[in-house]
Amino acid sequence: MGFAIALFALLATPAHADKIRDLASVGGVRSNQLIGYGLVVGLDGSGDQTTQAPFTTQSLENMLQQFGINVPANVRPQLKNAAAVTITAELPPFAKPGQTIDVTVASIGNAKSIRGGELLMSPLRGADGNVYAVAQGSVVVGGISASGKSGSSVQKNISASGRIPNGATVERSVASAFASSDDLRLNLNTPDFTTVTRIVGTINRTYGAGTARAVDGGTVEVRVPQDPTQKVAWLGTIQDLDVTPGAPPARVVVNSRTGTVVIGSDVRVSAAAVAHGAIQVTIGEQPLVSQPAPFSNGQTTVVPSSNVQVSEEGGHMFKFGPGVSLDTIVRAVNQVGASPSDLISILQALKQAGALHADLVVI
Repeated sequence: MGFAIALFALLATPAHADKIRDLASVGGVRSNQLIGYGLVVGLDGSGDQTTQAPFTTQSLENMLQQFGINVPANVRPQLKNAAAVTITAELPPFAKPGQTIDVTVASIGNAKSIRGGELLMSPLRGADGNVYAVAQGSVVVGGISASGKSGSSVQKNISASGRIPNGATVERSVASAFASSDDLRLNLNTPDFTTVTRIVGTINRTYGAGTARAVDGGTVEVRVPQDPTQKVAWLGTIQDLDVTPGAPPARVVVNSRTGTVVIGSDVRVSAAAVAHGAIQVTIGEQPLVSQPAPFSNGQTTVVPSSNVQVSEEGGHMFKFGPGVSLDTIVRAVNQVGASPSDLISILQALKQAGALHADLVVI
């Protein structure tokens, strides 16, 4: 009796449950990108070269004119301690005036480094052209670079970009339809019909039939209270509900640049035999000296001599039975000592042969 109860509890427990907040986002509640242009000053001679970046000098002259300082037309300041930069930031949802956000500063000229620089007050605009924040502050750079007079240099990470924590102050909030809407939509991070159906079923079982309905394979519409205060609490409880998402599609992701291969757990291979070998070509160059005979008025010349060898090593054949799982694939590839690039070639060949039952994604 006790074993039967334990077995029933084990079967009733969901294999993998996530919070709805981790599976979907609230429609209309989103961040907005901001961008701006500014000047970083106070650099130790690592700023823009004004002959190649004239816009840096022009920006400085425009700023000085705002303070009542006019630069003569025949004078071109030679700046070494200033750099023109772009400023980017992300305005989070429900951000209010007076709050601060982080900004990223990146050089757009030929400045070697902006380490230790100070960003002057710069407006940040949205896609509509309005100013939503103002940035200013000391730039924090994670990279470093150094060079000597002989031309040798060393560099770690990137020193032409950095961040300013809490470097921008929000000046305008973005209007949101969250408080005025009668219904809210939950947009799935990964559209899936099974996941949508389970989310709708969980919400309706908890709060009554008709509370939620599926719009499509990636959207769930939820009825909410009219009172904004109750709406926030209502949505918070819905986001805390546990839902078992649908199984992801069988997929193999290959990064051809780094050789990384990620194989999903549901990937299957039909019966197939694979032969894979490595061809190695070796070319050796050993020049020979040709010496003329005595009193022949000849010249000593160098005659090229090449030695070319072709060898094929590591030739292996292995067989996959029908419905082979991920463990079998990895074990077979490891036994033959295939490298990541070899594995990529094998998977592509299996896909072309129709034996790999999964989506092959190359990034």
